Amino acid sequence: MSYKMKTLIATTLVGWSMVGIAAEPIKIGVSGPLTGGSAPMGVSMRDGVKLAVAEINAKGGVLGRQLQIVERDDEAKNERGVQVAQELINKERVVATVGYANTGVAIASQRFYQTAKIPVMNNVATGSIVTKQFVAPEFTENYIFRNAANDTLQSAMIVDEAIVKHKFTKVAILADSTNYGQLGREDLERTLSAKGIKPVAVEKFNIKDVDMTAQLLKAKQAGAQAILTYGIGPELAQIANGMEKLGWKVPMIGSWTLSMGNFLDNAGKNGNGATMPQTFIQDPNTPKRKAFIEAYQKTYKIDRIPSPVSAAQGYDSIYLLAAAMKQAGTTDGPKVREALENLTEKVDGVVMTYNKPFTHDDHEAIKAGVPVMGEAKDGHIVLSK
Repeated sequence: MSYKMKTLIATTLVGWSMVGIAAEPIKIGVSGPLTGGSAPMGVSMRDGVKLAVAEINAKGGVLGRQLQIVERDDEAKNERGVQVAQELINKERVVATVGYANTGVAIASQRFYQTAKIPVMNNVATGSIVTKQFVAPEFTENYIFRNAANDTLQSAMIVDEAIVKHKFTKVAILADSTNYGQLGREDLERTLSAKGIKPVAVEKFNIKDVDMTAQLLKAKQAGAQAILTYGIGPELAQIANGMEKLGWKVPMIGSWTLSMGNFLDNAGKNGNGATMPQTFIQDPNTPKRKAFIEAYQKTYKIDRIPSPVSAAQGYDSIYLLAAAMKQAGTTDGPKVREALENLTEKVDGVVMTYNKPFTHDDHEAIKAGVPVMGEAKDGHIVLSK
């Protein structure tokens, strides 16, 4: 075989090899609770992510490559979340992960991404500590980002609703025993204290509890004018139903999870009037939101999104990561992190248009003024008046 022929074959093989490398998909992990009481959050988030990935891939992908999600059910369990993180990093070789619906799972799991220098976009978990685990002076770089309304922001809205808007002076707090519930309770107590208010009762309940009579009686006997909540859908419904059984109806004002489908369905009419902060309500009030809602309904053949907030934030999280990869010109973790901290192009999401959402020292995309108060009304969430 001639030297020229050998050279031609070698060049061709290299070319084919480079095409193969270029065609490799960009793997992005999706970690969330796809089963159990938290499933409305996890499934809605994942399905929002899948919509965004499909749209981006239909337009050519990112950096000439298709996005590929690698989804795992973390079951809302800290230990399972840790296993998933290690699998996605070491076996699947993801370049980023989106998800975490549960604060405790996020806190337990995301340290592995921090060590591996792989960005995480928290798109549901709201515990205030989530983006502050790896900050200065101990850490010079932080790989944990969020596009959900953190609990510091939400607790301020909840307290304003109760104390400023409704002029209540006696409130009770009912929070579940998870990291999410107890960290949220701490945020509420801190925010109330700043306004000179001490809750008349602070009660705890566990996941899967079905009788809130004891906690509600203590709140009632203490003269509570409103119940402030931190929990998830099934147990929040038990609070609403428990008040009905006692013949005691006071407003429920709580974190965004009062919008979960399994609260609305299990509480029924007893949930009407509950109010909560929302970054997204299933209302086609902009062309972008209309298109998103219709695409979700058509793709998944449902009318009401189980957790509209989770779906919208999941969708937006992919567009934020895609913009960072495009700007960085690579999927390299440190460079994607740097791009996220200095995004030069606006990202048109369904929650909002993101204009420089992050900086080196601020990894929270959602700021005060973005969330609104929603209200439960006959199985749906509407804008609170």
